[in-house]
Amino acid sequence: MTQRYDGKPLLRLLECYVLNSIGLLGEQQERALNLMATKLAETFQFHGTWLEIIARQMDFPSDLPSKIKAIWESGNAKAAERGLTIDPEEFARQFVDNNFV
Repeated sequence: MTQRYDGKPLLRLLECYVLNSIGLLGEQQERALNLMATKLAETFQFHGTWLEIIARQMDFPSDLPSKIKAIWESGNAKAAERGLTIDPEEFARQFVDNNFV
């Protein structure tokens, strides 16, 4: 899986953005991202939270997190009707691959 991120420094950050949008970003990952905010601010020359920096860098609309959450909830409801569950990490990877890469 680590090869997925080789040469693509924003890829995991985008996945974390999606996980945060659906309320399933782990506490440990969130702490690490909060600690990275200063470095991200230097890199992208914009000060803010890691979420704000990524959103600005990608020119995301302010309502994107709510749209991502709605897609997640809809997909989860459909999966539950079939007795299935959706892995949040896989959802984040697929969402990023389909929408940002």
